[in-house]
Amino acid sequence: MAVYKIFPSKDATIYSQYPVMNTGRDEILEASLEINGLPNPLPQTSRFLIQFDSIEINDIINNKINESIWQSNLKLFAANIEGLIANTTIETYPISGSWNMGLGKFRDDPSGSNGVSWVYQASSGSQPWATSGFSSFVTASYSSSTEPGGGTWYTGSSNSTVLPLSSSQEFSFYTSKDLNMNVTNIVKAWISGTIENNGFIVKQETEFINNINNQSKLKYFSRDTHTIYPPQLEFRWVDYTFNTGSSTQTILNTLPATITLSENPGVFYPNSINRFRLNSRPEYPTRVYQTGSIYSTYSYLPTASYYAIQDLSTNEFVIDFDDQYTQISADSISNYFDIYMNGLEPERYYKIVIKTTINGSTLIFDNNYYFKVING
Repeated sequence: MAVYKIFPSKDATIYSQYPVMNTGRDEILEASLEINGLPNPLPQTSRFLIQFDSIEINDIINNKINESIWQSNLKLFAANIEGLIANTTIETYPISGSWNMGLGKFRDDPSGSNGVSWVYQASSGSQPWATSGFSSFVTASYSSSTEPGGGTWYTGSSNSTVLPLSSSQEFSFYTSKDLNMNVTNIVKAWISGTIENNGFIVKQETEFINNINNQSKLKYFSRDTHTIYPPQLEFRWVDYTFNTGSSTQTILNTLPATITLSENPGVFYPNSINRFRLNSRPEYPTRVYQTGSIYSTYSYLPTASYYAIQDLSTNEFVIDFDDQYTQISADSISNYFDIYMNGLEPERYYKIVIKTTINGSTLIFDNNYYFKVING
């Protein structure tokens, strides 16, 4: 499969309004603006930190992708969005210092202080975030209305091949509020050793606004969400090939058509990699003189054919059709595509959907091709 996902090793939100509060085990990650909150009725902000394991990232690049062209996206799913304005923009940078996740939750009483917070990287009273004397390409930002802190991050590097080291996403009232940001340059900087992988910091582009009409609150599910929506670092690359060798099968060009799925045991463990194969033919084959059934003579799907993976309970596409990254391959046997199961949430049922274009008509084949990923 040319789409592969990994999940965070740690995440936490830091709040200027609660400068030493840790939220490492909270179900929500938040990048919000607030004015009237207590104890300080001045403009406040929250940012969140999220990190993915370097060993997993390097394994994907070196042992799964093995291609020079690939893309990596940071994806988070909206839990609650309030006060959105027309030009709300979220931005992401690579964090420049290490941090501890901690075990706190938002507004715990007593407040959690054994992990990262607005002021401290490690725990309350230990290793404060730098607020001056930054290394090259490193910066921070905070307001006179808050305590100094808020994390530090890279804005660039000496390696021009991985610039820029930032990503952003602007929201409108009618677009999806989920985050989906291209962070390929940041990941390349990590694996090249240009900067150390300390994760991402995600924040609103414009903060500390003293305007009661601008208090946009963006809340996303965290790694501790207990739902099917944990944050993801998604890798996409082109593994498409169409080499039919000595096969005598022709390209399907007759409608209506029938597509069946083979090589589907139905149940997979998370570390499984499965090659699904497709058998396609006209629904009403042309009659010819032959000794076998005309219904066992298959064709190849046209090259403009793609797969998608849909969660059976929610009907959401966990892998959507993509003209570049989910194109269906072919060899001398049949059409096929590969799926890495550990990029899917376990204990869920999934459905495979096929899209193809035949004689100018775009067709969707939703024939209840189900499978389940179970805990190993």
